[in-house]
Amino acid sequence: MDDQTKLELEAAAFRRLVQHFDERTDVQNIDLMNLAGFCRNCLSRWYQEAAAERGIEMDKEAAREVVYGMPYEEWKAKHQTEASDAQKAAFDKSNPGH
Repeated sequence: MDDQTKLELEAAAFRRLVQHFDERTDVQNIDLMNLAGFCRNCLSRWYQEAAAERGIEMDKEAAREVVYGMPYEEWKAKHQTEASDAQKAAFDKSNPGH
Protein backbone atom coordinates (compact mmCIF):
# COMPACT_ATOMS: atom_id res chain seq x y z
CA MET A 1 0.00 0.00 0.00
CA ASP A 2 1.37 3.42 -0.87
CA ASP A 3 1.66 6.19 1.72
CA GLN A 4 -1.14 8.33 0.26
CA THR A 5 -3.61 5.47 0.33
CA LYS A 6 -2.61 4.65 3.89
CA LEU A 7 -3.12 8.29 4.89
CA GLU A 8 -6.55 8.35 3.25
CA LEU A 9 -7.62 5.15 4.99
CA GLU A 10 -6.43 6.46 8.36
CA ALA A 11 -8.33 9.72 7.79
CA ALA A 12 -11.46 7.79 6.84
CA ALA A 13 -11.17 5.66 9.98
CA PHE A 14 -10.79 8.81 12.10
CA ARG A 15 -13.88 10.36 10.50
CA ARG A 16 -15.82 7.16 11.15
CA LEU A 17 -14.72 7.08 14.79
CA VAL A 18 -15.88 10.68 15.25
CA GLN A 19 -19.18 9.82 13.53
CA HIS A 20 -19.61 6.80 15.79
CA PHE A 21 -19.03 8.96 18.89
CA ASP A 22 -21.60 11.41 17.51
CA GLU A 23 -24.12 8.59 17.14
CA ARG A 24 -23.39 7.25 20.65
CA THR A 25 -23.87 10.31 22.83
CA ASP A 26 -25.26 7.92 25.44
CA VAL A 27 -21.74 6.65 26.03
CA GLN A 28 -20.13 8.99 28.51
CA ASN A 29 -16.46 9.95 28.48
CA ILE A 30 -15.95 8.32 31.86
CA ASP A 31 -17.27 5.05 30.40
CA LEU A 32 -14.79 5.32 27.54
CA MET A 33 -11.95 6.06 29.96
CA ASN A 34 -12.89 3.14 32.19
CA LEU A 35 -13.10 0.67 29.32
CA ALA A 36 -10.58 1.91 26.77
CA GLY A 37 -8.30 4.34 28.59
CA PHE A 38 -9.19 7.25 26.29
CA CYS A 39 -12.19 9.45 25.60
CA ARG A 40 -13.43 12.18 23.29
CA ASN A 41 -11.29 14.74 25.14
CA CYS A 42 -8.19 12.59 24.62
CA LEU A 43 -8.98 12.30 20.91
CA SER A 44 -9.41 16.05 20.61
CA ARG A 45 -6.11 16.62 22.45
CA TRP A 46 -4.34 14.24 20.06
CA TYR A 47 -5.87 16.16 17.15
CA GLN A 48 -4.63 19.45 18.61
CA GLU A 49 -1.15 17.98 19.17
CA ALA A 50 -1.05 16.71 15.56
CA ALA A 51 -1.95 20.19 14.34
CA ALA A 52 0.78 21.73 16.50
CA GLU A 53 3.36 19.27 15.13
CA ARG A 54 2.55 20.69 11.69
CA GLY A 55 2.80 24.31 12.81
CA ILE A 56 -0.97 24.82 12.87
CA GLU A 57 -2.27 26.80 15.82
CA MET A 58 -5.42 25.30 17.29
CA ASP A 59 -6.80 25.86 20.74
CA LYS A 60 -8.39 23.19 22.90
CA GLU A 61 -11.94 24.34 22.13
CA ALA A 62 -11.42 24.24 18.35
CA ALA A 63 -10.01 20.72 18.58
CA ARG A 64 -12.90 19.63 20.79
CA GLU A 65 -15.40 21.01 18.29
CA VAL A 66 -13.86 18.75 15.61
CA VAL A 67 -14.49 15.70 17.78
CA TYR A 68 -17.76 16.71 19.44
CA GLY A 69 -19.30 18.27 16.32
CA MET A 70 -20.32 21.32 18.36
CA PRO A 71 -18.87 23.51 21.09
CA TYR A 72 -17.89 21.36 24.06
CA GLU A 73 -20.07 23.27 26.52
CA GLU A 74 -23.09 22.72 24.26
CA TRP A 75 -22.34 18.98 24.04
CA LYS A 76 -22.00 18.74 27.82
CA ALA A 77 -25.33 20.53 28.34
CA LYS A 78 -27.10 18.23 25.88
CA HIS A 79 -25.49 14.87 26.59
CA GLN A 80 -23.27 14.68 29.67
CA THR A 81 -24.67 13.12 32.80
CA GLU A 82 -23.31 13.09 36.32
CA ALA A 83 -20.89 10.22 36.85
CA SER A 84 -22.06 7.64 39.35
CA ASP A 85 -20.01 6.71 42.39
CA ALA A 86 -19.28 3.35 40.72
CA GLN A 87 -18.03 5.07 37.54
CA LYS A 88 -15.83 7.41 39.58
CA ALA A 89 -14.40 4.52 41.59
CA ALA A 90 -13.67 2.54 38.42
CA PHE A 91 -11.98 5.60 36.93
CA ASP A 92 -9.82 6.13 40.02
CA LYS A 93 -8.77 2.47 39.89
CA SER A 94 -8.10 2.20 36.15
CA ASN A 95 -6.68 5.66 35.42
CA PRO A 96 -4.60 6.80 38.36
CA GLY A 97 -3.03 10.16 37.73
CA HIS A 98 -5.07 10.93 34.61
